[in-house]
Amino acid sequence: MFRSVLLLGLIPIALSAQNWGPRDSDTLFDKSALDDRLRGATITFFDNGRSRFFDDGRYTYTYANDGGTGYGYFTVLDDSRICIEFVTGASRCDLYVIDAEGRLTVITAAGDRFPTRP
Repeated sequence: MFRSVLLLGLIPIALSAQNWGPRDSDTLFDKSALDDRLRGATITFFDNGRSRFFDDGRYTYTYANDGGTGYGYFTVLDDSRICIEFVTGASRCDLYVIDAEGRLTVITAAGDRFPTRP
């Protein structure tokens, strides 16, 4: 009985983890287009946080309001995703799309959407 309840309790978690994909109105990148768009570039989010993608594969994220900087290395994948391995050992993969308003938007694995400034 306990095992059945535990398994049923995990179903909503598994279903919610699948909702992080793009919307129908989003445009995906292929690997070379995403690499061309971001390698050597800095993107700024609406909270003034900044992601910088260096030509040599280094990555930094500078938090808004001088909140510090995270350092790592990025890899561009075929499916409109970029994965980052931070020097702390943490890693993440996010989906990069063009949203319906034409903005570059980062979608996290949790489904959070972060549009960038033009």
